[in-house]
Amino acid sequence: MARTSSPDRLLTAEAQTGLSRAARLSALAAALWPLQALALAIGIGGWVSGAGAGHTLACAAAFAGLGLLRALIDRLAARLAFRTADGVIHSLRADLLGRESLRPGGASSAALAAMLTEKLALLGPWITRYRPAMARCQLVPPVILALAFWQSWAVGVILLVSGPLIPLFMALVGIAAKSASEKQMVEIGAMNTLLIDRIAALPDILLLNAAEASRAAFEARAEGLRIRTMGVLRVAFLSSTMLELFSALGVALVAVYVGFTLLGELSFGAWGQGLTLTQGVFLLLLAPEYFQPLRDLAAAWHDKAAAEAVADELDALAQDDTAPVLGQGARSAPLGGPASVALQGVTVRRGAVLTLPDIDIAAGSSVALWGPSGVGKSTALDLFAGLLTPDSGAVAVAGQPLCDDTADAWRARIAYVPQAVHVPDMTLRRFLDPHQTGADLGTALRLARAGGIVEALPEALDTVLGETGAGVSGGEARRLLIARAFLTGADVILADEPTADLDATNGAAIIAALVELAAQGRTVIVATHDPALAEAMGRVIRFGEDA
Repeated sequence: MARTSSPDRLLTAEAQTGLSRAARLSALAAALWPLQALALAIGIGGWVSGAGAGHTLACAAAFAGLGLLRALIDRLAARLAFRTADGVIHSLRADLLGRESLRPGGASSAALAAMLTEKLALLGPWITRYRPAMARCQLVPPVILALAFWQSWAVGVILLVSGPLIPLFMALVGIAAKSASEKQMVEIGAMNTLLIDRIAALPDILLLNAAEASRAAFEARAEGLRIRTMGVLRVAFLSSTMLELFSALGVALVAVYVGFTLLGELSFGAWGQGLTLTQGVFLLLLAPEYFQPLRDLAAAWHDKAAAEAVADELDALAQDDTAPVLGQGARSAPLGGPASVALQGVTVRRGAVLTLPDIDIAAGSSVALWGPSGVGKSTALDLFAGLLTPDSGAVAVAGQPLCDDTADAWRARIAYVPQAVHVPDMTLRRFLDPHQTGADLGTALRLARAGGIVEALPEALDTVLGETGAGVSGGEARRLLIARAFLTGADVILADEPTADLDATNGAAIIAALVELAAQGRTVIVATHDPALAEAMGRVIRFGEDA
């Protein structure tokens, strides 16, 4: 993958404008220091030479006034930069979440969570520090260098020679910093993925008595993250030490030259008759500020390296060409037309290319999709629900093409019963009646053969099952979903292996509930290996070798 040299590509035009304004304000605030230094130097020189108190107070007032103005401008710059950073991160987070949430089989939830929470936050320091630091470097050192040469060519030479060493070492260290940041980003993502996997597999880990092995693997991954993080910090501390050394040497050389010149030990390097006390103090006050923008930029350079690593990962996510789920996943009025579905000449790439049979299911039909695993039964259900886009061919629902414009409205008519049921962290009452219509829950539960499930729960309909359906079995959770279909009035029911891995009692209850739905005139489509369920449906469509 080609990588650009800057994460500026992540900034919108509006963000670029706001950040440029913040950078200019920051540079203006820093450029006020020479005026402050001049006021302070004149005040000290006048006080030493016996000037009146009024002269000293006037210089002090000028110094304080310029300092207050500088603080106000700097505050405005920081506020604008932080506001821009918040806007950029919020926009990137919303775009990424919106795109990946509609993309089946895209980034893992752990990798996406790491990007949304930890990694995108690393763009903040780069946005708020790097561009303002660059603007200060472009303005302040040249101004101070010109003022230094104006007062003393020797001080100017000292600054001219020592200053460029900082950017030189900064560039050399920057290469190592970016490499270390990229490795750290990889470890952060891997750590989150491992944590999510271990939490999901916790019951199996305990049953297999594999807690110690799991803990050891987690410790190894945590140690890897610690090593990568220490690598980033090591580079940062090394570069900081080098830059502080050169800036300290530069300031020390200026101080030595000014001190010995004022003592009369040195007689070169100044224009005219030598340095006055005012000139000496002025140069001493300028020297640290000459190096400060360079030091700020060096610190922000590490923020830029981290931002580049994040930008590269965002580019990799953006290059995923997996077709997103049709529609926006928004609540919509039901689509008009008969509750019918059809496939015509459909192929789907899922590793290998699946060619699905042409299907035309009329409204009110009960159909079993029958065939061995891997031939496209579940894929067909995903196509019917608009959760998958075919590579070729057409999907029609309610007599209309299934597309972005019709998908949300079509899904308002669908109840989907997957093999692995996801129950949100809410009460069972709210789950069964998501739109809080106040409908008769008892009747829906009775029709779905799920009344006994609710009676066995500790708080009945007010029980909070949690995201994994804790407190009910897989078959019971599927029957609750079927009860929800009765309650919401969905006229198309899609069920993926609804009787898989169930005992005869639970399987028979689900078959009876699906038959009841079909008897009410609803379109029922199931993907199954269960002969009893297939026989209970009015029609069987064969997939694969037996098609």
